[in-house]
Amino acid sequence: MTPEERLKEMDPLFAGFYTWLAGQYDPLSGGFHYARSSFDMGMIPDIESTAQAVNILERSGLLGQLPKEMKDRMIAFFQIKQDPSGYFYDDNPNMRKDEVMVARALGYCAHSLHKLGGEPLYPLPHQSKELPEFMRSPEAYVAWLKQVDLRNSWRGCDLMTSANHYLTRLDESARASYVEAAADYFASIQHPDTGFWGGGHPYVQISGTFKLSAFYKRFGVPVPNVDKIYRALLNCLRHEEALDMCWVRNPIDLLETFRGVLSIPAEELEEIFRITAANMRKFLRGDGGFSRELLHSPKAPNVAQVKEGEFYPYMPVAVPIGQGLVEGDMNAGTQALLIREYAHLLAKADHKPLSQYTGHFMERIERIYA
Repeated sequence: MTPEERLKEMDPLFAGFYTWLAGQYDPLSGGFHYARSSFDMGMIPDIESTAQAVNILERSGLLGQLPKEMKDRMIAFFQIKQDPSGYFYDDNPNMRKDEVMVARALGYCAHSLHKLGGEPLYPLPHQSKELPEFMRSPEAYVAWLKQVDLRNSWRGCDLMTSANHYLTRLDESARASYVEAAADYFASIQHPDTGFWGGGHPYVQISGTFKLSAFYKRFGVPVPNVDKIYRALLNCLRHEEALDMCWVRNPIDLLETFRGVLSIPAEELEEIFRITAANMRKFLRGDGGFSRELLHSPKAPNVAQVKEGEFYPYMPVAVPIGQGLVEGDMNAGTQALLIREYAHLLAKADHKPLSQYTGHFMERIERIYA
């Protein structure tokens, strides 16, 4: 079977997805809930889930079809989440205690507003000159990177790259010295055999390497030892069980970043797609959505699974947005669609929206705004 034929096995997995997606929309707030159980808890839609819905709609060719009233309400949803500091926060005060969530929310909201044709109410933080103390010099920046605990690669690399937006606020001449210093440090701690960074389960190390690849991609630095990373990644796919939808998405996402420098043999690409489609199927739920975790949807997606005997530094205070039931959730849904898109890019195949299913979403929305 060819890689292109394997790709087609993914499409039927989305037969009920767009009906599920429409069911997550809350017309009162203009946001999207994380999961159906979020409604039952009487919760307000959260930033990440609503921004992920925007990404799904854009990727599905639906963003331009939304009624104007719906777009206006979605814009207002993001605007009221903004603090005069320029950052965006959910109502749960614990969110402010997680640096990664705060940094991610900033990017999510800024990009979502732009896609919807809206503007933030206040200047964004990167439009101001204030920087944290550790950004006073390249040496201070690297010292901050060195204090990040990498025993769990996923969390540690995610924390290190949360500072990327500070680098973008520097002028180009100053930024170069920071980027060079960070790249030298990252190269010095890369595993010589696998090319991964940090510790943990092989899928955790892949996920951390995927997170760190954002630094290389954003600042135009070649990722070292791509061939070693690829071989270690393929070995993981063949021999380890994916217990989290992130573990299904992150390898594909990482490989997509290597497209320009890595040539994957057709038989291995077909194998990767076969394993990936089979793993996706394990996370598909009866409601048409996908769960983040293999056995259920996590209550708080900002906290990754911690297996027995594993260490997870910087464990954030949980920000619950669901009940942890066996149901689809927005985090897994957006990842499933990303997997399909990036797999098409890897196969050099035309990526087209799932038009045979996307109409299910618009039918539900049109009834709301009829």
